[in-house]
Amino acid sequence: MKLSILPAALLAIAFLSQGCVSNKKFTELQSNYTDLQNKNTELSKKYDESQQGLSSSTSRVKSLEEQITSERSNVAALQAALDKCLTSSGQGNMNISKLVDEINSSNKYIQHLVNTKNKSDSLNLVLTNNLTRSLSREEMQDVDVQVLKGVVYISLADNMLYKSGSYDISDKAGQTLSKIAKIIKDYNDYDVLIEGNTDAVPITLPNIRNNWDLSALRASSVVQSLQTTYGVDPKRLTAGGRGEYNPIADNTTDAGKAKNRRTQIIITPKLDQFMDLIGKAPEAKKP
Repeated sequence: MKLSILPAALLAIAFLSQGCVSNKKFTELQSNYTDLQNKNTELSKKYDESQQGLSSSTSRVKSLEEQITSERSNVAALQAALDKCLTSSGQGNMNISKLVDEINSSNKYIQHLVNTKNKSDSLNLVLTNNLTRSLSREEMQDVDVQVLKGVVYISLADNMLYKSGSYDISDKAGQTLSKIAKIIKDYNDYDVLIEGNTDAVPITLPNIRNNWDLSALRASSVVQSLQTTYGVDPKRLTAGGRGEYNPIADNTTDAGKAKNRRTQIIITPKLDQFMDLIGKAPEAKKP
């Protein structure tokens, strides 16, 4: 996943639009931007490593499914052979006993494969329950949480977060962001990426060059709100923008464009933390 961190030049423009700044202030901004770049590089590396490990697990699950199908076909063939033996007077007890042993052995192996697959499938449920256990059922109705390959995606539409045609956080977004902050703070060792996305319509706002800038500015607004208003540790946060290049719907329709204009809060456990979840049972949902 390639991320576009809010450019230092854009920060400079934002400050210059409000008046001149000193060389010292500009140098400080440049240093902050360099720190953000380094954090983004480190997070991207960790994310790639996690994806590689999770991709291997996904391939393993697919292989297990194929083995299960193959073994079930083998059992069916063995059972047919056994039935034939039982109805044939020319077969001895030795052949029947051998077929029974083979069938029992295959059934045990199938059960082993099924158990392994079920354990892998349960990871998403465990992770979702663990990350959302700080929310009540009523609160969960306003927060869409999905898990894909061990990564938690919380997707929020732009009209829920921002003022119309702007990257400023709206007043009504506070209640939603407070719930997001509860999830993030409940698991304070997980990395958090705030990712802005837009539709394909060119932006016309002043001092914003394109949708890359807009998506990064919106992500930065959410990061700063989580930090300053809700007390989330800024060291855990990274703001990034993907512009119009990560659509989830058709950009030629109004409905599709609305879905693409979104901000995703991506919570990524480190690979060792994710693997630890394998041995944990899902916790019961709050009443």
